[in-house]
Formats: sequence, structure tokens, C-alpha cells
Amino acid sequence: MKAFSRVTFLGGATGPWRVEKVSSLRGAPLPAVGAVQKVEADTFVTDPAAAWALQGVRSNERYLNRGEKTQLAKLQAGLGRPDSTRAALIPITKSNAWWDLPQDERRSILEERSHHIEIGSRFLPAIARRLFHGRDLGADFDFLTWFEFAEADVGAFDDLVGALRRTEEWHYVEREVDLRLSLDRR
Repeated sequence: MKAFSRVTFLGGATGPWRVEKVSSLRGAPLPAVGAVQKVEADTFVTDPAAAWALQGVRSNERYLNRGEKTQLAKLQAGLGRPDSTRAALIPITKSNAWWDLPQDERRSILEERSHHIEIGSRFLPAIARRLFHGRDLGADFDFLTWFEFAEADVGAFDDLVGALRRTEEWHYVEREVDLRLSLDRR
């Protein structure tokens, strides 16, 4: 299976993921939509019928060290599992104060002080995830975080994002929208 480098999330009236709930936790909300379509391809896609399109790219794992990367590869499950009928799309923008920090200081806040990778690892393999970067594209959001999980793991996902939002790292988040989705199998 080919790993595409670009993703477009289209919010509109149609798509396989039905919007169950939207929370604008910080900053401006997204226009309300009933469904989301996730398109990974070699190029970004557009749809004039969509209320919004969020774009990002897969990139290198900027904050992982070798040991963490190896451990995550052992634990992570892939996307698209048959029992993963729930998803979350959480676009995030961090402040200029975050981006003004050198990479090693951002890494220190992310893992040594906030334990982001450690927290996320506790919820693997139940919650599959993929991170897309938008900042270098000049996109609306710095990160597009995509999660898939089974109905039985909705509570675990709430625990995961709750734990991350209580960390020092989240003081740098200036815009965050949390879209909860369910797979529409009609």
C-alpha cells in the first residue's frame, strides 16, 4: 500500500465520516458541517461543495529519538482497521512563542516536561494516529491530528486528549478544534 505524502480533509455535506460533535477549544471555530472526507493523494484535492478544506503533509518525525521511534513502531496499529468506526480530527495551531523556540527546547517541553510521547504510548495500539504538518504550507493549522479507534475506546481517547491538554506543551496552543466522527457505513 502506497503512503501518500499529502492529505486534504474536506468538510461538507457528504463523506464517509459523519460529524457527531465539534468543540472549538481555543480560537476560531470551523464552519459547521455534517461530514468529513479524508483524501490522501500525491496532490491536494479541492471540492467546491466543501465548506472547508484542511491540508497537510506527512513529514519526518521531528521530535522522536531513535528509541522512541522504534518503540512506537512496535506498538502502533495502522489506520483503517475494521473495528475503527470512530475518529477524531483535531487541527491545532501553536503560538509564535512556540515556533520562536529552538528545536531542542520544543523537544524538551514536548517530551521531557510534558511527556507527550509517553502519554500517547499508553493508549497504543487501541488508538491509531497520524500527524500531518501544515505550517510550512502556510495552511490554516500547524498540525492536523487524525485518530481512529473502536467504539469501545471512546473513553480512552477522551482520557488521552485530556491528559495532553493538561501539559505545559498545551500552553502554546492558540487554536484547537476537536471534531468527533463516526464511520457512516450506509
